[in-house]
Amino acid sequence: MRKYQQLAEEIVKTVGGSENVLDLTHCMTRLRFQLRDDSLPNDEVLKQMDGIVSVMRSGGQYQVVIGNHVSEVYSEVTQLTKVGEKPTAPITDKEIKKKKPFDAFIDVVSNLFQPILGILCAAGMLKGFNILFNAMGIYTADSGAYMIINAMGDALFMFLPVFLGYTSANKFKVQPFTGILIGLAMCYPAIQLNTLAATKEPLYTLFSGTILSSPVYLDVFGIPLIGMNYTSTVLPVIIVVYFASKVQRVLDKIIPSVIKFFIVPMLTVFISLTLGFLLIGPLANYGSELIAQGIFAVRDASPLVAGFLLASLWQILMVFGLHWGIIPVYINNITSLGFDNVLTMAFATTFSQMAITLAIIVKTKDKNLKALGIPAAVSALFGITEPIVYGITLPRKKLFIMSCIVSGIAGGFYGFYNFREFTFGGLGIFEFMTMFDPANPGIANLMIGIIGVVFAMVASFVLTLFLFKDDKSKPSSDKTIEVPSIPESKPELKSEKKHTMQSPMNGEVIPIKEVQDEAFSQELLGRGIAIKPVTGELFAPFDGKVVTLFPTKHAFGLVSDEGMEVLIHIGFNTVRLKGKYFETFVQEGDVVKQGQKLAEFNIAEIEREGYSVETPMIVTNTDSYLEIIETKGKQVNAGDVLLTGLI
Repeated sequence: MRKYQQLAEEIVKTVGGSENVLDLTHCMTRLRFQLRDDSLPNDEVLKQMDGIVSVMRSGGQYQVVIGNHVSEVYSEVTQLTKVGEKPTAPITDKEIKKKKPFDAFIDVVSNLFQPILGILCAAGMLKGFNILFNAMGIYTADSGAYMIINAMGDALFMFLPVFLGYTSANKFKVQPFTGILIGLAMCYPAIQLNTLAATKEPLYTLFSGTILSSPVYLDVFGIPLIGMNYTSTVLPVIIVVYFASKVQRVLDKIIPSVIKFFIVPMLTVFISLTLGFLLIGPLANYGSELIAQGIFAVRDASPLVAGFLLASLWQILMVFGLHWGIIPVYINNITSLGFDNVLTMAFATTFSQMAITLAIIVKTKDKNLKALGIPAAVSALFGITEPIVYGITLPRKKLFIMSCIVSGIAGGFYGFYNFREFTFGGLGIFEFMTMFDPANPGIANLMIGIIGVVFAMVASFVLTLFLFKDDKSKPSSDKTIEVPSIPESKPELKSEKKHTMQSPMNGEVIPIKEVQDEAFSQELLGRGIAIKPVTGELFAPFDGKVVTLFPTKHAFGLVSDEGMEVLIHIGFNTVRLKGKYFETFVQEGDVVKQGQKLAEFNIAEIEREGYSVETPMIVTNTDSYLEIIETKGKQVNAGDVLLTGLI
């Protein structure tokens, strides 16, 4: 866990410190910050950190894409920022930036559903397996096994308002247990429409003859209590908790401190739920029903076109974090109607991305790309495609566009054949468990899902074999091939143009594959060399520009006037010194001349703290060169030729 702690420390510092973090959530692959001042984060520094895939600004959030280890990093970041524990300092008028309505909507949705997404998938998978085993005849629907597994899976969906009450309370700054109590009250059996209808005769019916027809079984001081089923609903509890947040703020100002501890929550619950049951809940349920019907009307106008558009745009929406805007539609459809056939139209996009990666793994000779592709393909199998999108397909635009088109065709097929999911479930292959219709046993709907996936995978795989070509300028990472050991090949590498990098320090030359950090030794960031310095001075290795200077002063990103991009990293884990024993003489954006002093560092003190000062120097745009040739010398002085890049 230490590596995640170190990464978390660097992230928090680079986004502006813990005092700049107002709120933090995470989804499957990314941290989602709500920042006091979103101009403080340094995007380029974050993008170059080991363990970070990319950085996005979208939906009113600052998003740091981590990958599969996001939960571990999130845990460390929350400990550093104390989000949810520390009192939030008032935001000044200067700091307030009014969000656009759509940005605010995305921010609310992601904050409400991300914390329960994992357990939501787990519960859905249990329900899916239960339906599958029943259909296979392993046990019957009235058996003890079916009932207890159904209870495990169904409980979350029945009491979904309780979970959303808690996440809504956190989002809207209500006491969390107040939110839970509101959710529990809305699931209380005695006030559900099903219970009232089974035990009472309606007093009268409102909106009779319309889709909003509502029987009234009770009144509250003469005000009709419209019968509704609130279990498994989404919108009513969210709006009631939001209203409760406004009530709580008013009460906090007027209730004396001596009785505030119990009077504020009591009155908050009483006022918000009274209005919730009499007005907010019914209106929210009506709204949910009308939204669902409206969406289905649009979809049904042309299912094929709707499927093509949604599926072809899905990965683009995901890149910008805007796919969360569609999640409430999916949840509302399943909880209100018992199935969804909107979001399901994008089901094959994950498998299209995976097939592209598998084809690249088969065709490429670049071992670094293979090493990236294998775990990314495994992640996609389980429904997480960010590592593929950011690391493989998006940089290769033709493949990304091709995957969007193939996914769109599969989505049109799904729309045309009314492909549906009947419960929440896992992502990727586990999502197949959601395709069994409890009311109509059979595999017809499942087969539609499988056909779309097979098409998307076969088409994407074959097209990638034709479209993908290894970058000829990309050097092989095969460790058995060393340029110095094959002098006969040198004439083939001759070029009329070459870029050189002089040594930026005095010291002992170390082959990059022998350094202690795997990110450098395995050449994951590019080809390079390392030096163990004998003097604590760092000089510019060429004429160029300082494009990145880490806040901890231990690492520089430089680009030469010729275009060579170099990362110089003084020592290993020296970021933990937080700039101690380092002094810099330039700033980000400075133009420098070869030999100009960039920094000084105290070797003795750094080593006394227990850190190595071995300094890797990596050509981060290695793929721009036919070959990178390192010096054969064992010792170098500042100004000696260290690396040569042949073009």
